[in-house]
Amino acid sequence: MLLPEVKMKDFKKYLKVWWLMVGGAIALAFNSRIGAGMFLTGKVARFLLFFYFLYLLVSHTQTLAGYQVNQIIFFFLTFNLIDVGAQCLFRGVYVFRSLVISGQFDFDLIKPIRPLFRALAGRIDILDFMTLVPLLVLTIWLLPSVSGGSLVNSVVYWLLVVNGLVIALAFHVFALALGIVTLEIDHVVWIYRDLTSMGKIPVDVYKEPVRSLLTNIIPVGIMMTIPAKSLMGLTSAGIIVFSFGVGLVSVWLSLKYWRYALTKYSSASS
Repeated sequence: MLLPEVKMKDFKKYLKVWWLMVGGAIALAFNSRIGAGMFLTGKVARFLLFFYFLYLLVSHTQTLAGYQVNQIIFFFLTFNLIDVGAQCLFRGVYVFRSLVISGQFDFDLIKPIRPLFRALAGRIDILDFMTLVPLLVLTIWLLPSVSGGSLVNSVVYWLLVVNGLVIALAFHVFALALGIVTLEIDHVVWIYRDLTSMGKIPVDVYKEPVRSLLTNIIPVGIMMTIPAKSLMGLTSAGIIVFSFGVGLVSVWLSLKYWRYALTKYSSASS
């Protein structure tokens, strides 16, 4: 009976710490209101331009790889929901290399907070969160027209979106571990961003072997495409179960690699 209580206590502690870091991120982001406004405007403009490009492309051809306009738009919304969500939650990965090189990570190891939590969530991007809210509203608004009113498909869709975030979490943990072992993290993160950007449209659009590569080797299709396809009733139960399996295995492997990386870490003072 004590174990669940300890876990709940730890959860509350980390949630409180995370909330404090959110408050710090808000204060930092709006320290320069003009800069924050320009950055947010750029994010929204980029989203709207690609949104408009997809609309023009599909409206003239009527379909793209067999998908209609509203379906293609929903694929794009799902991609942004997962991509922006991961950037918002795991922004600390982008500054982790400097912490290792400067020796600041030494202090994170001795704090009563798990270093992995600090490394992942140590820097919340509140501006990404501000763009995430309207994305979520648009997704919920368009969801009934894509799902055909199926409650089961809608529930599975949201579970697969969470699974996509879990796979994104696994990659970011792997990148952190790689940053300890090799100090090469920035290039890995940008390679990840480039690869996942291919999920802006359904991976069915790509020809073989790229399609299989983005589904079976690099799980971009599982992260970005499978959730929307499940909502449309275009995936089998086996594919859905396989997707959840990929999420669980990827997290398990990334955590094992993180523990291994910690054994290879050399303090900046050593």
